[in-house]
Amino acid sequence: MPEVGTISSLDSADYDPIEHLNAIFSHPSTLSSVSKTSRALQRHQYDLDAEIALRVAEQITADGGSVQRMQAAQADLAELFQKIESVRERAIHTEQTITEMTADIKRLDNTKRNLTLSMTALKRLQMLTTAYEQLRGLSSSRQYRECAQLLQAVIQLMGHFKSYRSIDQIATLSRNVSDVQRELLEQVCEDFEVTFAKGEVAQRRGMLADACLVMDALGDNARARLVTWYCNTQLREYRQVFRGNDEAGSLDNISRRYSWFKRMLKTYDDQHAAIFPAPWRVDEMLANAFCEGTRDDFKAILAKSIRRADGQSLDVNLLLSCLQETLDFEHSLERKLTNSSRMSIDTFTSNDEKVPPFAHAISEAFEPYLSVWVEAQEKQLSIMLPKYRQQPLKPPDEDFSPQMVMSSSTELYSFYRLTFAQCSKLSTGAPLVELSKVFAKYLDNYAQQVLLYHISERPSGQTPSRFPSTEDTIIVLNTADYCFNTCTQLEERIKGRVEDSLKASVDLQSQEDAFMGIASAAIRGLVRMVEADLEPAWREMRNNGWSRLQGVNDQSPYVAELLQRVNARSRVILAMLHKQQYARAFCDNLVELLASAYAANIIQCRPISEVGAEQMLLDSYVLAKGFERLLTLSAPLGTAAPAGFVKRVQQTMGRLSPLLKTLQVRPSPPEALVQAYLIHIADKSDVNFRKILDLKGVRKQDQGQLVELFIAHKSGPRNESLPQYSAFLTSLVVNTGTTTTTGNLASAQLHNLQGRFDPSIFGSAIMTAARDGVDRFGSPALGGSSAAGSRSVSPPPGIVTQNGDPGNTPGGNVNQNLRNIGKFFKRDLGGFGGRFGGHRGGEDGGK
Repeated sequence: MPEVGTISSLDSADYDPIEHLNAIFSHPSTLSSVSKTSRALQRHQYDLDAEIALRVAEQITADGGSVQRMQAAQADLAELFQKIESVRERAIHTEQTITEMTADIKRLDNTKRNLTLSMTALKRLQMLTTAYEQLRGLSSSRQYRECAQLLQAVIQLMGHFKSYRSIDQIATLSRNVSDVQRELLEQVCEDFEVTFAKGEVAQRRGMLADACLVMDALGDNARARLVTWYCNTQLREYRQVFRGNDEAGSLDNISRRYSWFKRMLKTYDDQHAAIFPAPWRVDEMLANAFCEGTRDDFKAILAKSIRRADGQSLDVNLLLSCLQETLDFEHSLERKLTNSSRMSIDTFTSNDEKVPPFAHAISEAFEPYLSVWVEAQEKQLSIMLPKYRQQPLKPPDEDFSPQMVMSSSTELYSFYRLTFAQCSKLSTGAPLVELSKVFAKYLDNYAQQVLLYHISERPSGQTPSRFPSTEDTIIVLNTADYCFNTCTQLEERIKGRVEDSLKASVDLQSQEDAFMGIASAAIRGLVRMVEADLEPAWREMRNNGWSRLQGVNDQSPYVAELLQRVNARSRVILAMLHKQQYARAFCDNLVELLASAYAANIIQCRPISEVGAEQMLLDSYVLAKGFERLLTLSAPLGTAAPAGFVKRVQQTMGRLSPLLKTLQVRPSPPEALVQAYLIHIADKSDVNFRKILDLKGVRKQDQGQLVELFIAHKSGPRNESLPQYSAFLTSLVVNTGTTTTTGNLASAQLHNLQGRFDPSIFGSAIMTAARDGVDRFGSPALGGSSAAGSRSVSPPPGIVTQNGDPGNTPGGNVNQNLRNIGKFFKRDLGGFGGRFGGHRGGEDGGK
């Protein structure tokens, strides 16, 4: 065993000598190295002993140096503490020396200050005593100008002795000064009373003006007492004349009240203004007292007029005349007595603007009775609306233009603006809110009784019912749009003038939605006009013999005629729509209707062979390409269709593809048809699968096997995630002689695929849709919920339906359903780039 290994193993912490010896002498032949191993261990031991001794000596030396350093540090600290104590003792000694040196100086300073205060107090006391004696003498001789100056000095000097009132002499002097102040107050008031009673104001004007200076020196209470006395004295005659006489105090003589006070103000300016200091603003105080008394008189008179025994109501014209005179009077007071100008009725001021001091000072009494005036405006509106209903949409002497609106709408809003301006001038409180509710009521009536009336069927005896022309529908659409925008502005203006606490009570949002509902009805009416031209093309499609086709062509003969008719009528309509958002809405509705009609005609063409389904699919692609150009028909040549509209067309027409692709698969082998259904239609409905079999012409007795196979396949693990029903196919009803869509019965009436379009029921369909609150103008629902990004222009399910005779339906339901339609139509238009308040545009609105 090597020596190095032996030595290194001795350093181990868990060293075992027995194990080590067994490792070294593992064989008898190794015993010869015992001596060598022993010597090596001894040498290693000696080395360790020497190293230990060296380390111990070094540690002893190091410990000695540390002790010396610690002792030196302690000695330094002791010396430092001694020096600090020495400095502290010297500082205390120095402070005592300085205090002894400055003690005499401090005593001298205190003595000087006390002497100064004493001299000042004695001097002030001397001045106070002298001023008091002089004040008593001047008071008795009524030298008020000098009294005012001395009185101010006495009051100011007396303030310095408040802390000395415990001294008897000072307390006595304070009581004497108070007595003089009281005597001066009573003396001045007596002088004013005697002078005004004797009519010697002109002769003693200077003395009275000086007396006012004394009242100014006596303080606010004295000044208020004199001004109150003056106002009561001047208004005493007014109160006697107009309160003690029913005839003079009636509303008929309101102008006499204001004329009397204007004469009073003129008297004040000519004779009394020089008496009172300008900062007192006695003329304003006099005007305020007059306004308060007059307001109380009017409140009593108006309350008495309402409770008249003869049952006659308050005369509205007299009320308005009096209120107008009152407002003019308040305006004149503001111009004369204040520097701020009156607010214009056409200017909406900020909340931080200071309210004029005489605003509603008297007219406040009329405000509770403005409801009578509001009722008069409502009565006038009730007379106007029937006249508007009888007016023609377009004056006979005017030519049609795409921007034309009904003249009745501009007249109505002009009346609204004038009425609002007048009411906001009279009141910005509850009457203005009440007027806004009247506005809202007759906006609803205008939408229902005028606009909806002009796009509705109107019976005319034995002759066919009248239905709206394209121009009439466009005018109604423009009018609804104008009313919507103007309604928004009207609401903003009313909220700008009404009091802040009542702003939340002003809401014309439902009326805006009602006008959008009218716009939606007009757009869908235009779509139905296009539909009326398409019956020949659909008839040709149904007569094509789709079960007997032998080959597939680029397109069927009916496709060209259908596109030509759609483009011809749409081009005329789009040329009349001057707003892009309405053109987009028209095209979207038209594409929805055409896709729905195409689906309905597919079912009418059954049975459909595989070749026929393939031809229909190609025809749908051609139609989709043609529909993509609808929005650019009235645009300059070469204009590209918006990407958003192209996407909309592709999504709408693309909903037909799953049906037609499934119909292209032969029923034999049956697994192929079942798998095609599960891939394209992708639902688990047995009923929908039977519809496919009916469309393909599979006989009833042969359908059982296919249905059983379908049931077996739909239960497989690959089809577990499929929905129970397909929205598109579920909406189609396949019967022997009728095809319709769920929830679209009125559409089936408007568009009878086995007959012709009857315009006589067009207007009633519009009215019924508004009353029932369902999508009577939209297209049959082609599984709209499955098309991402598709905006439906129909109200959602859940709108209350009102069945029965439309003529007997309450107007409230009509208005409510118009609002529901308008909300969703406005939402759609927000995505077409139109501006409707704060509505956020759709994602493709600008595409």
